[in-house]
Amino acid sequence: MVYHLFEYLQNIIHIPGGGLWQYISFRAILAAIIALVCSIGLGRHFITFMKRHHISEVQRDAAVDPFNQKKVGVPTMGGVVIILSILIAVLLLGNFRNVYFLLMLATMLILGALGFADDYIKTFRKQKDGLRPSFKLAGQILLGIIVALTLRLSPSVVMNETVEKQIVNNTEVWVKSPAVKSTRTTIPFVKNHNANYADLFSFLGKENMYRAGWIFFGLLIAFVIAGTSNGSNLNDGMDGMAAGNASIMGFVLLLLAYASGTTTFAAYLNIMYIPGSEEIVVFMAAFVGALIGFLWYNFYPAQMFMGDTGSLTIGGIIAVAACIIHKEWLLPILCGVWVMESLSSLLQMRYFLSGKKKGIARRIWKRAPLHDHYRTTLADVEKRTPGCSVIFKGDEQPQFETKIVIRFWLITIILAALTLLTFKIR
Repeated sequence: MVYHLFEYLQNIIHIPGGGLWQYISFRAILAAIIALVCSIGLGRHFITFMKRHHISEVQRDAAVDPFNQKKVGVPTMGGVVIILSILIAVLLLGNFRNVYFLLMLATMLILGALGFADDYIKTFRKQKDGLRPSFKLAGQILLGIIVALTLRLSPSVVMNETVEKQIVNNTEVWVKSPAVKSTRTTIPFVKNHNANYADLFSFLGKENMYRAGWIFFGLLIAFVIAGTSNGSNLNDGMDGMAAGNASIMGFVLLLLAYASGTTTFAAYLNIMYIPGSEEIVVFMAAFVGALIGFLWYNFYPAQMFMGDTGSLTIGGIIAVAACIIHKEWLLPILCGVWVMESLSSLLQMRYFLSGKKKGIARRIWKRAPLHDHYRTTLADVEKRTPGCSVIFKGDEQPQFETKIVIRFWLITIILAALTLLTFKIR
């Protein structure tokens, strides 16, 4: 709103300083500050309101901590604070004529509503399983379809595969390849690093291969949204864990979006130039600011939890931002911690069930997802499942929650650096 107001004033009366609002860097930094301040301010009122009405998550209240730290009565559904903080910042500073900005806004609201429904069922109806997994998956697939159709049908969505600097009449000019709609994507660690999904279907003929490529891209987006949001959801099991990891990932995507929307950096890094993607920078700056503000209350010992309202939303935002700038194949590296958490749960379940069919109690880790392995003892496993064998026993003594969280943050920082290095390691 403020962005459009100053844009109008600049065009009509040339108000001094009005052009400042056109700078992405200025709006991004301001969005991060506003979201951070709103997150801290709203968080305090949210905690007071939830405690006054005795609203907390049943599963968290019943959780057993190895160090006897009780987390009874801690308000959940704190993702509402994150969403509102982002919303306030982007409504003030966002460009509503930008299709990518609107897609990010729709992503946040759709997954926020999905997560809120899940938290509502857990908290108010006291059903620990929450929303049915099929309903969650349906919502994530629906969002994937919306994103894919928008990228396919909107005339504003184009990309220039290459940008080069040339000297013409002793003047530097940027020469771009034709602006086209494309299903091209960036493949890490490969010299000729742009691959086209349509090429997978070349056997269908020239016309049909592009249609099939877009269908495949749409299905891939839905899969990425589901995988990333569920990975974030699994990672949200310790104070500050998911918010800290997501803020690091969000900052990296902010940098990649800035590079993709700037001819200078696109040419230097030899990546696709995507006109308009710079608006994602403003959104992701607000995203990072809101998460850092949320950590004010979420770090150990947590005063509120984000719930599925937050965890599903932050995972989806990261997934859609990566897909918009055609960097979805970087997510397995950038979100490596979430991939690790998801795989640990999946493998643990498969291994346990296969043993159960044979009448054998067995596990790969002491507990899954992986972060729980480090705060669980073999005695806890024996108590839960007598006679259970464990492949990776680890330390006998459980680790403190803060130590586990900070170590996971450090792993994410290393993976974030590696993600950025992929543009030079080819």
